[in-house]
Amino acid sequence: MNQTKVIEASTVRLLGWDDLRAKGIKDSKPTIYRKVKDGRFPRPIYPGKSPAWVEAEVDAHLLSLIAQRDAGGADVR
Repeated sequence: MNQTKVIEASTVRLLGWDDLRAKGIKDSKPTIYRKVKDGRFPRPIYPGKSPAWVEAEVDAHLLSLIAQRDAGGADVR
């Protein structure tokens, strides 16, 4: 069964390409799309023509990379 997360609309912040870069994500657009396809980066939504990422999902992803690094895991690029 497909489950849907319920999120308060007032708490959702969407990030565009420039916002990702401001968070330190410097990968090229093709690299980010490849990571999305491989399940190594959150999937974007398309509220218009351009992709946008839910900030909480991107932050969770970054925190998981930090945790992997701190646990001595494999290279997390």
